[in-house]
Amino acid sequence: MESKWDVLSALGAITAAGLLLTGTWGVARAVYVYLLPQVRRGNAWLRAQGAWAVVTGATSGIGKAYAHELARRGLDIVLISRSLSKLEQEAREIERLHGRSTRIIQADFTGGLEIYGAIEAGLRGLEIGVLVNNVGMAYGGRGGVFRKLLDLEDLGQSVSDIINCNAMSVAQMVCIVLPQMVSRLAAEEASHFGPYTQPLRPLCDSSRRRCVKSTFLRTVSPMLVSTNMTHNLPTGLLVKDADEFAREALDTLGLSSHVSGCLGHAVQSFLLPFGLLRWFLHSRQGVSLLSAGSKSNLPSLKPQST
Repeated sequence: MESKWDVLSALGAITAAGLLLTGTWGVARAVYVYLLPQVRRGNAWLRAQGAWAVVTGATSGIGKAYAHELARRGLDIVLISRSLSKLEQEAREIERLHGRSTRIIQADFTGGLEIYGAIEAGLRGLEIGVLVNNVGMAYGGRGGVFRKLLDLEDLGQSVSDIINCNAMSVAQMVCIVLPQMVSRLAAEEASHFGPYTQPLRPLCDSSRRRCVKSTFLRTVSPMLVSTNMTHNLPTGLLVKDADEFAREALDTLGLSSHVSGCLGHAVQSFLLPFGLLRWFLHSRQGVSLLSAGSKSNLPSLKPQST
């Protein structure tokens, strides 16, 4: 019996140590990424990555906020969205408010591969340092994010649109933008470290070294931000304003490969796996409640883009 309790005690101690280490790491990472201004990348560092920033879904919500904040920090902006009139309006606003150059590319990301030739042509020749893959879709109607997939009127087309907009757009935009980033940064590195490369391998050595230091791919996973997709929820303790979120998220650029964007969302993301809310949202009762709430006041089931 004693040996059994010894094993259980050891397992308990290991579990407690693991939880303690996880908590300590989470706090230390949050302080480093979100709270220490001296480790944040400045505007000069951001501009050094390239003169232009590309933002998809740039005419509303988080995409619009990113476009304005990047322009405020000194970058020229390429705005990509499906509404030409909104693109022209936002381009004029950015030029008026921030004095930066803009380009607009009209594209409906629910389309297939055929839309990316025009996008690639529109970006050709630009020194792009930042790509914000922001465009996305949710099921339409107020609160429609909680709709059941099978409730959609045109299920096949809806699934195709959502995959094209939310998934294919990320892969295709990276395929367009990343090669010129890597080749440009590799050339810069070769000019600085040319004497130290291995014989017959200058491009390989310099590109590997520079990619590690300067080509930074990251995922931003926010919680609730007040946008059209979240039906402009009132901002508060749990819900972030889009402009404030974009500003704080850009402060974390270059510090981590996966962030929540702001400290408040990082705390929510850390606590959610340990709380009852996550369990409830995935329970049968939670799904039923969300479905009932959405059916009571949602007239539209068509997909809606941000």
